[in-house]
Amino acid sequence: MIRPTHILNLACDDRPGIVAAVSAALAGIGANIVESAQFWDQQTNRFFMRVALDARGAESAAIREATAPAAQRFGIDIRLTDTARKPKIIVMVSKFDHALLHLLYQIRVGWLDAEVAAIVSNHEDSRAEAESAGIPYHCWKVTPATKAEQEARLTALVEETGAGLVVLARYMQVLSDDFSSRLFGRIINIHHSFLPSFKGAKPYHQAHDRGVKLIGATAHYVTPDLDEGPIIEQETERVTHAMSAEDFVAVGRDIESRVLARAVKLHLESRVMLSGNKTIVFA
Repeated sequence: MIRPTHILNLACDDRPGIVAAVSAALAGIGANIVESAQFWDQQTNRFFMRVALDARGAESAAIREATAPAAQRFGIDIRLTDTARKPKIIVMVSKFDHALLHLLYQIRVGWLDAEVAAIVSNHEDSRAEAESAGIPYHCWKVTPATKAEQEARLTALVEETGAGLVVLARYMQVLSDDFSSRLFGRIINIHHSFLPSFKGAKPYHQAHDRGVKLIGATAHYVTPDLDEGPIIEQETERVTHAMSAEDFVAVGRDIESRVLARAVKLHLESRVMLSGNKTIVFA
């Protein structure tokens, strides 16, 4: 399969001729479309499109120039991604490291195409793993008195490393409304799908005590509304009365790791587009 050199994400009000105009513009510079997906949201009359292309030597500037007339004519918001540039991410973790370790493994084997620019934690537990992988590790303790300072350091780290995505891999501190708003669409969180039914400590034990039959996990973009941001990926698995609370925890860890990794992959491949409080996912 031909690896695309660029990815175009387009969003605008729907009207006839959009696909034809964009396709003609790309053909005009000799680019070849290798993958295309589109969606019309009838509720909002918004049109979404993802185009992966082999630019055949054309640079990003040439692609922007070629598609500019169509963008102006149809009012298209265009995001262009050069796939030759490996995306950088910052991973944040607390004590539970299963999701972090799964991300690092999927990057090592090449399933996730990304560079972890740094790991940030409020505990020292994952420092050895970071050092083993050659990744800078920052342990910043968080208290009500230091929260603003910690987020200022995190903002500086994002800018310094050029990270395009912050991944909360079971990071158990709530980010401020200001930080969440400034990086909207660039922070992904993973949580158990029991929220809001089983809040607080030991949600899997609470679920076990209530005899639930399905457990799962949800990966979503972070917003000031805690755990209510646009959903990217979800998964559930059946459990039974014969399983212990520890079995529930084990199943939950496994699901959380997989769901978070898939959500990160979808984001890094520009397959996720935001539409208000929901996402359009071109899987």
